[in-house]
Amino acid sequence: MAKVTMLGMPGPWAHDNRETADPYTTKVGGLPDWPLPNHTVDTNLLHCTNCATKLCLVAQVYAPLSLPNRTIQQRLLFLFGCLTPKCHSWRVLRLQNIHNAEDNPLLAPAPDEPSSAAAAAGLLNDDDIEGEVDFQELGKALFAATTFATPKNPKTKTKKKKKTPRSQNHKPPADTPLDADTPVVPCFYIYTQEELPSKDLNSVCSSYSSLSIKENGSDAEDHSQTEETWDKEQYEYDKALTADRTYLKFKKRLDSYPEQCFRYSYGGKPILAAAAEIDPGRCRSCGKPRQFEMQLMPPLLYFLQEALEDDQRQTIENWEWMTLIVFTCSKSCYEQIEQVKSDSKGWIVVEELVVAQYEESLPIQLGYIS
Repeated sequence: MAKVTMLGMPGPWAHDNRETADPYTTKVGGLPDWPLPNHTVDTNLLHCTNCATKLCLVAQVYAPLSLPNRTIQQRLLFLFGCLTPKCHSWRVLRLQNIHNAEDNPLLAPAPDEPSSAAAAAGLLNDDDIEGEVDFQELGKALFAATTFATPKNPKTKTKKKKKTPRSQNHKPPADTPLDADTPVVPCFYIYTQEELPSKDLNSVCSSYSSLSIKENGSDAEDHSQTEETWDKEQYEYDKALTADRTYLKFKKRLDSYPEQCFRYSYGGKPILAAAAEIDPGRCRSCGKPRQFEMQLMPPLLYFLQEALEDDQRQTIENWEWMTLIVFTCSKSCYEQIEQVKSDSKGWIVVEELVVAQYEESLPIQLGYIS
């Protein structure tokens, strides 16, 4: 069965960039809404590995999993970035609760019962509730559970502040203070929708490739070029053609949903902006292979820049990435992690991998929104 891709689409702006929200809210920018007390988070994870300055939140994503042998509802991803010019430092944290729901008042209903939010989202039918659960549908339902009440036609390109969405199932911890020293970027909330399959993507790329090869073949009729020069040019051409085809696929997916801020497909495949081999390595905790989970897309930067005043836009001008790709443990492990503190409410914090692809690596220059 093909992996489902959920798209993070722009919802309403926050009233205030530093306002607190439900820990299970999916959003861009603002302050992280920790589901555990701030002092239980290792502060070293919140600083840049290059310049040691404090990182700002780029995205907070509620990312429950529905696996064949278990369902993990209490799971979040926090992606941070450095605002220091040309620093290019990114970190991603996976937060996961290892306690049962009845042991923690912050947690959602037990995993063997569909959540009321999922049912309200319309992603579970009567057959799923009464009989065997379709795990793919349940996963989609859980991912959309906290965003089903968000307006379907958001207007994020204006700077008018909207009413902040709140989850009906959870409340933020009362003992989590606001950190005035943490840098922030403009905050807006996210709703999700499923990406429809693109049937003509391969044919478009194939036509593009055939056309380019034909054009190059006509150039080969020029016998004034030496064989050595041709070999060198052929190598450079093949290299550029591969890059062009990779970017074309990326652009095609982006154009299909030009406001998508992120793509989520646990265990799926990322769409690359530039041809490159990416080795995500293995989980530092359990040794299992990492796999793709989500990636941030260029429209996110566009919306952030639109929200900033002209004299403030330089704060994120160094964010030149075309996509930030997040890889996480394929088992979403916790058994080998012995860091649960008595006052952490059963939460663990694990650093995962984020890979950036930059505009400078592309064969052509482009804008964020077409």
